[in-house]
Amino acid sequence: MRDGGDGAGETPAGNGRGSARPRQGLHPDPRIAAAVADLVGLLPPDTRNTDLVAELVTLALQFPQDGLDRGELKLLASTLRDFRHSFNVFDRHRERKKVSIFGSARSPVGSPIYDLCRRFSAALAERGYMVITGAGPGIMRAGNEGAGRENSFGVNIRLPFEQAANDIIDGDEKLINFKYFFTRKLSFVKESDAIVLFPGGFGTMDEGFESLTLLQTGKCDPLPVILMDLPGSNYWPAWEAYLRENLLSKGLISASDRNLFRYTTDIDKAIHEIELFYRCYHSLRYVGDYVILRLTRRPTEQLLAILNERYRDLLADGQFEVMDAPHRAERNEPDDVRALPRIGFHFVQRGFGRLRRLIDEINMVEFDEPPVVVREPTRGSGALDMPATGPGGEELE
Repeated sequence: MRDGGDGAGETPAGNGRGSARPRQGLHPDPRIAAAVADLVGLLPPDTRNTDLVAELVTLALQFPQDGLDRGELKLLASTLRDFRHSFNVFDRHRERKKVSIFGSARSPVGSPIYDLCRRFSAALAERGYMVITGAGPGIMRAGNEGAGRENSFGVNIRLPFEQAANDIIDGDEKLINFKYFFTRKLSFVKESDAIVLFPGGFGTMDEGFESLTLLQTGKCDPLPVILMDLPGSNYWPAWEAYLRENLLSKGLISASDRNLFRYTTDIDKAIHEIELFYRCYHSLRYVGDYVILRLTRRPTEQLLAILNERYRDLLADGQFEVMDAPHRAERNEPDDVRALPRIGFHFVQRGFGRLRRLIDEINMVEFDEPPVVVREPTRGSGALDMPATGPGGEELE
């Protein structure tokens, strides 16, 4: 997930969107500020990011003076508990890519759509992926069943009426029970390397539009969003037609926003879409309006020429350039990530659908050297064909 800063204690440069939110400083009471410093000093000497730990403690100690009532304090405490537990569970499996699967809880076991999801998840597991589902019945159970318990996460929500986890993931240490929908939704996107949507109701639409909104606004790192269904079904084509006829035609979205999702009924094509996205692209870093694209293959002169010719609309100034060294904001990244080849440019801070298309372009280039093997990026966070097309087959910009 993108936090709006560079993650290294530096304030983003101004970009015309208003001033950046200042980082929390010392507590205004010098006695408390000194106590916080002493408290953080008790941590082991090799503890990283102690500045952020001190900021969290300082914020917590300012809540009483902010006039928060007990209900608001309980909300904050429960939110932190949700996130802490989720981060700890996922961190134990950081080395493997994960695909979030959404779809109807009402799809019966053994139905054609259930079987499609089960086979898709099994194929993902065979290729080394793990799956994340909402832990419920229907498509969620199909995803867990296909991948198997050992390759599954269940991201459940505690409701006033009991929401039991499905029998595949129930009792597993990778089952996470959230109190709040918003913490659950953030964890879905934060931990995902790809998102796959099967037909579903309000919940599926909510997760789908939430993910697309985050991608459209650059508030999460680029990743594939795939719409899957049975051959002959009109569910996603009708949904896409609604977007064209009621959003795109009225200027409420841009044509390039449709680069943010792809539609298929074919399991192999869906998996190819995910693997193509990570063929060369590794991860992305924002530092103000400067974007750093980290790659697993060294950019060629031909690639730079293509980007500077076809994607000048994404440049605030300058051009796409190969970086000779990591940016100073990347100093806390692991050494193998810092050693990756990278392209940097000053981004216009809009047109994230076009940015997604640029990543597709990079992944389609032929490289002479094999990819660098490197650990998975810390999540913070395709095209079946080039050029990209929507369910209706028309070319996107």
